[in-house]
Amino acid sequence: MIFTAIREGRNLLPLIGAMLLAACTGAAQAASYTMYRDPQCGCCETWAEHVREGLSTEVAVQESADMAAVKDGHAVPDDLRSCHTMVVDGYVIEGHVPAADIARLLRERPDGVQGLAVAGMPLGSPGMEMNGQTQPYQVIAFGRAGRTVFSTYN
Repeated sequence: MIFTAIREGRNLLPLIGAMLLAACTGAAQAASYTMYRDPQCGCCETWAEHVREGLSTEVAVQESADMAAVKDGHAVPDDLRSCHTMVVDGYVIEGHVPAADIARLLRERPDGVQGLAVAGMPLGSPGMEMNGQTQPYQVIAFGRAGRTVFSTYN
């Protein structure tokens, strides 16, 4: 296509612009968000809605009666586990991680990080809002590089 345009002496700018737009659109849509949840848990859907709104994306929901197997399969450390697990673009998101931290992870792609986790179900974290009550919590980055505090809240 490009060689034909060159041979015919056509302006390449519209063609290159269209190709760049297609490449950028494809890259933005490439990430798929899949959340695994126990069918008995109610806060997971609220958190998924937070992610949908915060990242302007779709979140597929997969129900699993054996969440321990899902977490084992994605190497989520036992002490960082929560009620739901999401997989996005090769990363594991465990628990009530704020959408802004997911966006930062996907933007920065730190070396040695496999995922982010908020252990337990702290009040005030996304999906765990309750009458303005909050508990301090941390978002932990984990992976072959070890663990680091990614963000701190409250």
